[in-house]
Amino acid sequence: MNDVSPIAPAARWSGRALSALVVLFLLFDGAIKLLPLPVVTQTLQQLGYPPGETLARGLGVLTLACAALYAWPRTAVLGAILLTGLFGGAMATHLRAGSPLFTHFLFGAYLGLLAWGGLYLRSPRLRALLPWRRLPGG
Repeated sequence: MNDVSPIAPAARWSGRALSALVVLFLLFDGAIKLLPLPVVTQTLQQLGYPPGETLARGLGVLTLACAALYAWPRTAVLGAILLTGLFGGAMATHLRAGSPLFTHFLFGAYLGLLAWGGLYLRSPRLRALLPWRRLPGG
């Protein structure tokens, strides 16, 4: 891993901006699940989960923990991996519930692409691990 090359300032700031968008959304999403808001429990019931606030609070704590790991540079890759699992679970829930494709089901994929894209743009170690190279003649 001594192959770490510097990142252009524009790429680093673009990565930080993408990552900040993801973290801000996750902070909002996690926080509203911690509060006993009727809209959260109603939405979970519509998605097929049992009534009650315990599940919502657990998901809120999980979301905030993953967001914190992702936001902290030393644990950002672990956070991105955990967020990928969280988003995959959300996508599976929306698939099972028959939610609209582009607005609900694929929203987890959109967030995952933003999270990994932001991390790739801001992390020289991840870029060294997953180099993006042009093919010869391309």
